[in-house]
Amino acid sequence: MVKSQKKPPKGKAASSKPTAKGMYSSVIERVFAAKFKPGAKHADFSRDDIEAAAETLDVDPKNVGDLVYTYRYRRALPDSIRSKAPSNHVWIIRGVGAAQYRFAAVSEDYAFIRPRQGLAEIRVPDATPGVIAKYALDDEQALLAKLRYNRLIDIFMGVTCYSLQSHLRTQVEDIGQVETDEIYVGIDKQGAHYVFPVQAKGGTDQHSIVQIEQDFGLCREKFPTAICRAIAAQFVDTEKIALFAFDVAKGNEAVILTEKHYRLVAPEDITEDELKAYRKESLKG
Repeated sequence: MVKSQKKPPKGKAASSKPTAKGMYSSVIERVFAAKFKPGAKHADFSRDDIEAAAETLDVDPKNVGDLVYTYRYRRALPDSIRSKAPSNHVWIIRGVGAAQYRFAAVSEDYAFIRPRQGLAEIRVPDATPGVIAKYALDDEQALLAKLRYNRLIDIFMGVTCYSLQSHLRTQVEDIGQVETDEIYVGIDKQGAHYVFPVQAKGGTDQHSIVQIEQDFGLCREKFPTAICRAIAAQFVDTEKIALFAFDVAKGNEAVILTEKHYRLVAPEDITEDELKAYRKESLKG
């Protein structure tokens, strides 16, 4: 015996919920269309604008913060928005206050941080405890653990460093909420104090310059007496890590000071010839 299907009430069609991806896309497109002026290089919007767009479209994204986060760090903006950027530029979303945002057109080379091809790698004895390597939950956590146990921030920056806090989330004036994967503090041989906000990416994820700009804003407000060097860390492969150090140029734009690639290897795999070569390079400096 076949059970009868329950029919929707008369006059009402069966609901077809849009996917989160489709919902987010339609909402952000609506916001951009309402705020963008042809030829402009920026357009400001707010959380209220997102909620108004969602109401007009009769959708409920539930988590407005996640919608903004998605297009700031995880996913490319829809084609209809990207096509409005000037030639060789892309849109990024900057925070400009509490629940206030800005579409800003920036050079594509500036927007994304990608490891250079063909850069020489520095081989470092892997000091990651085996139990940590075994139970690291995801790529980002594994990367942060490898940085910490191998003292790679110290090696990279030439400063004695200490992990101050992981996954810092706080409010910064003129930016809004910022999140940083880990904060290191350090001291050099002259006694100067440093703060190193670290953003970590694993897998196919890539860094956005937005996070680096925000880290400088965080340092200016929370650590005004320390020298700030924002750092981006990226897995190139499971044992090779690219590190970037940034400073601030005119207009508060971030600039890359240096990029190094480190490969973690078993201590016995580093040859005497390699050690001699590293010693020679160190003495040059």
